[in-house]
Amino acid sequence: MKLIDEIKNLKNSKLRKTVDKRLKEFESFKDKNTKEWFSELCFCILTANSKAVTGLKIQDELKSKGFCEYSHDKIKDTIRKNKHRFHNNKAKYIICAREHIDIKDKIISLTNKEGEKKARQWLADNIKGLGFKEASHFMRNVGYKKIAIIDRHILRVMKENKLIKEIPKSITRKKYIEIEDIFNALAKKLNMNSAELDLYMWFMKTGKVLK
Repeated sequence: MKLIDEIKNLKNSKLRKTVDKRLKEFESFKDKNTKEWFSELCFCILTANSKAVTGLKIQDELKSKGFCEYSHDKIKDTIRKNKHRFHNNKAKYIICAREHIDIKDKIISLTNKEGEKKARQWLADNIKGLGFKEASHFMRNVGYKKIAIIDRHILRVMKENKLIKEIPKSITRKKYIEIEDIFNALAKKLNMNSAELDLYMWFMKTGKVLK
């Protein structure tokens, strides 16, 4: 398959060093405190229906202290200043998410007992503003490797390489899991985990290796 050859070539290029460094950053979250995990959760809330770069700018400005402590209005103003859409709703979601400021303990406990996919489902069910994609994004960013972030860039690569027939207009959880199974099968063929493959495929469409 052409896609397999392309990804292998990328892995054998200078890009591998950048990807490996990013994966180590994700893995390092096991040593970070729950406020840093909460900051990452808020970043993933911000990336829903928006660009990751915009979410990064807001996260860099607010930091974990801002996400954990600032007022709704201060968070809203920071989001709006960075030209992010839905600044009012995003600020509300972040304030509501503070109910789960102990997110690190909750996710570690869930994954240890029931696995990564159950933890993702819990996130999508309990954190306003998170769907399966954003919940998967959070899980990957704090070091979990077995679930896929099915975003528009990944879908385009999959469609172009005939792994899926079409890009769905909306993705139900059932459809998400169907596409994820195809993605994970590809990762297995490449002897990669889902987190690693995601970074290479995302780079193919964006030219960047972001979180």
